[in-house]
Amino acid sequence: MTLTGSDFLEQVRAAVDRVGTGQADEKRRAAELLTTTVRNGGVIQAFGCGHSEALAMEIAGRAGGLVPTNRIALRDIVLYGGDPIEALADPMVERGTEIAHRLYDLAPIKPDDAFVIASNSGINGAVVEMALLVKERGHPLVAITSAEHSAGVATRHPSGRKLGEIADVVLDNGAPYGDATLPLPGGGAVGALSSITAALLAQQIVTEVVANLLAAGITPPVYLSDNVPGGKEHNAELEARYAGRIRRTA
Repeated sequence: MTLTGSDFLEQVRAAVDRVGTGQADEKRRAAELLTTTVRNGGVIQAFGCGHSEALAMEIAGRAGGLVPTNRIALRDIVLYGGDPIEALADPMVERGTEIAHRLYDLAPIKPDDAFVIASNSGINGAVVEMALLVKERGHPLVAITSAEHSAGVATRHPSGRKLGEIADVVLDNGAPYGDATLPLPGGGAVGALSSITAALLAQQIVTEVVANLLAAGITPPVYLSDNVPGGKEHNAELEARYAGRIRRTA
């Protein structure tokens, strides 16, 4: 069996076309929820563990993205909670439920904020607990997950629920069971897809939110690249509107 990068490219093209053109109603509903949040002065809180943190990075604090966004990450218990860095060494940390409460309490969250939570499987304790907590506190929630993978595995949360069963809007990232796309002769597969399609969904939603704001006669608070003339000054002026509510860390 011969594998090439072109084989994976074919998988990506098919998935991007499928995910990018589908779920129109769900994308519209997600954009409407987040548009309302921005119009009301709220912040979009983005959360994901492991490689799903890439989704949060697509939403919070990047060029072409919305300024009223904040990334929540497992390492916040060290950066803002004072825990020793060794607390992150446990590979099971994202499977527990208690860390979700720590992260929520440490984050600069206000009642008008909305959440976007990403998890390919949608089954680990931290993600499901965060979703439950978000809904208990009355926040709108958009989930990005793999419908196929999530349907094929049991939840690790004691409630018996999965991320996709909790959110107001669920977007399928189109990744296959196990995430990787190209089977290997001895078992397993290579060529993971979820980060690519989740980024696509994130950018599509942000674009729709900006379109909604423009249609309402509102100038969208959008980042410029810091690496273009005037970008840093433009961004600093917009960020000042949300002082204390958005964090920008590496």
